[in-house]
Amino acid sequence: MSTQMIVTLSLVFVSVALLAGTGAWLLLSRATQGRRRLTELSRPRATAATVVVEESALAAVPDPEWNSLLNALPTSRGTVRRLRREMALAGFVNARTAALMSLTELVLPVVLALPPILLLSGPNKWIAAVAGAVTGYMAPGFVLSRRIKARKTQIESGLADALDLMVLCLEAGSSLDQAIVKTGEELDVAYPALGDQLNILISEMRAGKPRIDAFRAFADRTQVDDVRALVAMLIQTDKFGTSVSQALRTQAVVSRTKRRQRAEERAQKVGVKLVFPLVFCLFPALYVVMLGPAYLQFMKVFAEGQ
Repeated sequence: MSTQMIVTLSLVFVSVALLAGTGAWLLLSRATQGRRRLTELSRPRATAATVVVEESALAAVPDPEWNSLLNALPTSRGTVRRLRREMALAGFVNARTAALMSLTELVLPVVLALPPILLLSGPNKWIAAVAGAVTGYMAPGFVLSRRIKARKTQIESGLADALDLMVLCLEAGSSLDQAIVKTGEELDVAYPALGDQLNILISEMRAGKPRIDAFRAFADRTQVDDVRALVAMLIQTDKFGTSVSQALRTQAVVSRTKRRQRAEERAQKVGVKLVFPLVFCLFPALYVVMLGPAYLQFMKVFAEGQ
């Protein structure tokens, strides 16, 4: 075996090992809802006022150095405003994270393209270098889109529970603002993405923003269809003075039905998704086990006949 082949196989082995290790670490380090709940219960709970003050303080902290760096760096999103909006959808609101995202998009293609150029020889090194550069350029955007999708799914899944909590608070005599505060506190553990958005919503209303504008900003930040429907319903309820608790109860039923339908849809897709692992992983081994002895017997008979 040539040196070039050994180096190529080594790079492939190391890359696959790193990817598998990273995936396993992400899966194992992901805390379940029950574990997050136990961890949260073991910590001292903060009051609603403390949560609102912390949210407002974080939003008001200036970061001129990272802002200037972000404006100076090129980004694949076209504009810095679009990058900041996508980072906010993923849960990153400060300029430092957006600047690091732009730096990663610039540095990672170079990092992945240099090893093939330095270690390989011949035309294959340029093919491997281009593949590494393209992978490094697309990987940050792929990770960001997966993060955005995960947060949207979490908000969709927790919306029905949030509406139930709000209905309970309203029927207990709380106002709508107090119900939102209590719901945001309770959902910080099970659905942190939705809890953060509710805390930001109540912070904006306490800062003097009109309730309708705060609700619309809430829908714009999440970019979730169910939240848009909820906000439209709350705006109509606020305009016409109808019962908020009854409207929220109806919306909770609709959200729970949609969540069950999404779960049924994912369950129906499992059979189709299992086709590819069966074809590429199970069937080849099955063919070897079933047809391998017959093939060896045929070869033995043909060899004796000759």
